[in-house]
Amino acid sequence: MLDHIVYAVPDLAKAVIDLQQRLGVRATPGGKHTGLGTHNALLSLSDESYIEVIGPDPDQPPPAMPRPFGIDALSGPRLVTWLAKATDLDKQVEQARGRGYDLGRITPMHRDLPDGTRIAWRLAIPVQPLGDGLVPVLIEWHTPLHPAKTSARGCTLVELHGEHPRPETVRPILEIMGLSLDIRPGAAPALIATLDTPQGRVVLR
Repeated sequence: MLDHIVYAVPDLAKAVIDLQQRLGVRATPGGKHTGLGTHNALLSLSDESYIEVIGPDPDQPPPAMPRPFGIDALSGPRLVTWLAKATDLDKQVEQARGRGYDLGRITPMHRDLPDGTRIAWRLAIPVQPLGDGLVPVLIEWHTPLHPAKTSARGCTLVELHGEHPRPETVRPILEIMGLSLDIRPGAAPALIATLDTPQGRVVLR
């Protein structure tokens, strides 16, 4: 089940303004990922899902490791991956590993909200994105404050699908994880979201 879509950007402030013009909704400030060198803003898609707009945080020192989602190498904003709600994170990671797919090490994480509140979750982060970003990262929340419920509303997700030169290499991983995503043949890997917004129907990719 979809938890959120990640829209990675080189400059968060500029991206928030651009999305407001395109969608008619201004993203809610999310907070800082201390130590990772990133901060984000959020747009709700439903009570259970949202878009995370994430970029480098100029107020943090450069992190010791590269920023997540390939942010350091971005030439422009793009959808880079999606996150799915884990049903049993430890078990799902173990089962996938037994089938030859490494979903990554389970890592506890947190984010400090603008009001000082801290929210926490666990992620299984692969060393390299699986399926060129079309296989989701699994997330397990440890907070009642799910971001979808506290983010700017007005947009809804009509469709999320992927494109890949070899869809048959991606589908088996999704099946092992108990997930599905419509993946169509395409020249290059891409994640594409179609939204209903106050500005009409908008496609992000």
